[in-house]
Amino acid sequence: MTDERTVLLVVHTGRSEATHLARESAAKLAHAGVGVRLLAPDAEDVGVDKAEVVEVTPTAAEGCEMVMVLGGDGTILRGAEVARASGTPVLGVNLGHIGFLAESERDDLDVTIDHVVHRKYAVEERMTLDVTITYNGGVVASQWALNEASIEKSARERMLEMVVEVDGRPLSRWGADGIVAATPTGSTAYAFSAGGPIVWPELEAMLVVPLSAHALFSRPLVVSPRSVVAVELMHRNTEPGVLWCDGRRTEELPPGARVEVRRGVQPVRLARLHRGLFTDRLVAKFGLPVQGWRGGLDQPPRHAAADVGAVRRKRPTPPVDEHSDDVGATP
Repeated sequence: MTDERTVLLVVHTGRSEATHLARESAAKLAHAGVGVRLLAPDAEDVGVDKAEVVEVTPTAAEGCEMVMVLGGDGTILRGAEVARASGTPVLGVNLGHIGFLAESERDDLDVTIDHVVHRKYAVEERMTLDVTITYNGGVVASQWALNEASIEKSARERMLEMVVEVDGRPLSRWGADGIVAATPTGSTAYAFSAGGPIVWPELEAMLVVPLSAHALFSRPLVVSPRSVVAVELMHRNTEPGVLWCDGRRTEELPPGARVEVRRGVQPVRLARLHRGLFTDRLVAKFGLPVQGWRGGLDQPPRHAAADVGAVRRKRPTPPVDEHSDDVGATP
């Protein structure tokens, strides 16, 4: 760690609140002796004097100790794009609706800045996916995803005919709207909306979730992180398919294309301020009803009235030790 410290701010500039908080964050970081870097598309709207401005490239976060994102999950995925290659941790401040990838909320900005300044956070690695498209015997495109890679039809009135393969063996042929391959991180995103299971982040696995398949066997699957899932688009498709990675990057899939999805070589690193349990995050983000919960024998006694909303109101656990780098910590 050098004496010069820099934080890259990634901002949802479509929200006036985000640009206001970005200026506030930049001022507080500068006051603490931490430099601020901005992406070129954000710089004009944020308008921070003396901020370093860089182009949006996979190396934009090099030399930074953190990428701090002000926005929702989509903006955090954008931050992950520029942070992944350099291995820079990403810290999300939620300004969206659910914000499953975020670590703090807008009302906690002062506390978040304090944690960044004093390096009071842990870092965990999240599994990614590497995606390869081959056509006519050659590789035509490569992509990656933190949440999911989805193969979808491009024509609303037609199904996408495809054969799914796992570990070099055919599994089934489906006519469907498409298919989603997701990480545990992405299990609460598109895969969840399509009926897939929620997978705890510390479990390494790959989800395979068909989208409205017209078939008797079309259940969501959970396969090994060492597996390779392949989807072959049948030649009789009259329209191309579309590959979407994290809903941000897209590739056209002509009939006959083959898409292979495997565990990514390069993970994404997320900064965590608290050692909270994933169960509590699910309850808080989805507003799950927990009234009546009393806990097991090892739980301290509580009044019945305290049960109502107790988990949602529970304060986060104490922050992690300074300078810790607890890879794989439970969120």
